[in-house]
Amino acid sequence: MLTIGRLADYVGVTPRAIRLYHQRGLLPEPERTASGYRVYTAQDVIDLQRIKVLTDAGVPLARVRDLLHASQADVAAAVAEVDADLRRRIADLRRTRGALATLAQGEPFLPASVAALHAGLRAIGVSEATLLRERDNWVLIHVLYPELVDQWLGTQVAMLEDPEFRDLYLLTDEAFGWEPDDPRLEEIARRTVAWMVTQTPPDTEGWDTDPVAYQLVTTYRSDVSPAWDALMTRTRELALEAGYVEPGSGPG
Repeated sequence: MLTIGRLADYVGVTPRAIRLYHQRGLLPEPERTASGYRVYTAQDVIDLQRIKVLTDAGVPLARVRDLLHASQADVAAAVAEVDADLRRRIADLRRTRGALATLAQGEPFLPASVAALHAGLRAIGVSEATLLRERDNWVLIHVLYPELVDQWLGTQVAMLEDPEFRDLYLLTDEAFGWEPDDPRLEEIARRTVAWMVTQTPPDTEGWDTDPVAYQLVTTYRSDVSPAWDALMTRTRELALEAGYVEPGSGPG
């Protein structure tokens, strides 16, 4: 008597796989003994071997039924389709591997150009806490203003070439943990405005066309440091007194 276990051993599959093939209608249910045991035949061995050949070759179970008794031409056509699908999946897996490799390097959540900027900021002594906040800001910008990332990045890189801006950047970084009434904040605010009014006004086209996005970017984590909040407030006050209008604060 050819039992399910013996059939599985002959063909090199598991009894569980055979039961699955029965459920999917790929292998007909055999006759059963009075005790309820399945009794298989030589034809079942042949059919199961065909199923195994197809599945081992990567043919999806959904396609196996159509190919079990198909002509050679039909099998060849189906194999070509399966092969094309496998090629697409392999290409997807390669892209996934590349993405995983990127995650293991540098700043995985940033475009390469922004990651290079961060490396430069780290090199001049910017704290890791500020770099983390800046990184998240750039992620936000990349999502909300993808078409403006290069413009904003170019502006940032150009400003960092100015020794006064670099000094102000580092002072602001240092001020993160100060008290909001620290008198040194006034000096930083005045120096910041003095630097701002000497610069060419930034190209603000497109910055505030989406008020929600602009608000998200300009207020993100504005409350993480009371000192920074006080510094930004005072800088805006002095800038307005000096006639400097920040992007997004005009009419409308």
